[in-house]
Amino acid sequence: MEPTEILRGAGGVAPTSLLIANGIGSPAIRTAIRNQRILRLERGLLALPGADPEFVAARRSRALLTCISAGKRYGLWLLHEPAKPHYWHTNGRRTGNFVSHRAALVQWPLDEPVAALPDVLLHSLLCLPALESLVMVECAVNRGDIELSWLLGHLPGRRCGKARNVLAKVDRGADSLLETLARVLFRDAGIRVETQVWIDGIGRVDFLLEGFLIVELDGLAFHLDPRQFKKDRRRDNAAVLQGFLVLRYFYDDIVHAPDTMLAEVREVLRTGSLRHG
Repeated sequence: MEPTEILRGAGGVAPTSLLIANGIGSPAIRTAIRNQRILRLERGLLALPGADPEFVAARRSRALLTCISAGKRYGLWLLHEPAKPHYWHTNGRRTGNFVSHRAALVQWPLDEPVAALPDVLLHSLLCLPALESLVMVECAVNRGDIELSWLLGHLPGRRCGKARNVLAKVDRGADSLLETLARVLFRDAGIRVETQVWIDGIGRVDFLLEGFLIVELDGLAFHLDPRQFKKDRRRDNAAVLQGFLVLRYFYDDIVHAPDTMLAEVREVLRTGSLRHG
């Protein structure tokens, strides 16, 4: 096996010991370095040219990416990119400014320097603000990647109370980050919320609030197809003809102006009508 194959399987960067453990001798490693097929980043650490900078930084710190820094590696919903990396490690080595996670791992990861998904979610629950960890966990739960009962079983004791409160808000069936954010916003405001409701003659709607206000969400990939745009508006019209009220919100409304959105929803719920003009 070639040194490059071992490194490729490890995410492009790995300790020299991994190559040796896979039968790559020192002469082969020196030849690959001389031919510039691999790079010696520092003593005991090798990489492919162009290796992922996040993986390189984690390996230099003798650490694993975890929590929100590992979220995108698993395709989890994220509210934002982390301001600084989150690492799991057991050594005191620091090569930069990062958030440190030191709890014992429940599942050892594969070859890449990324914590296993169960640990990523546990770390997020114990580290991040409630809403940020909720969207990550809800994404994984709704994809069938993990069970709530398993997470709860690994969060005992008083110090994990906040994390268990987050898990109590997880709802199965959310199709997107926006649905999770809006649902939590409405429920925390004391509004009666039904999600993914089927209404004859209209179809499935994102939310039905207090039994009469339909709220639909249009994400970043908003329907640019004119046919879909018309279909949505005809659905809205059908809902109004059946006696429902309809509000539509976009990504920016939910993520960047949730208070404004909530104020509008409350006003419609209070008056039972949509103002025009």
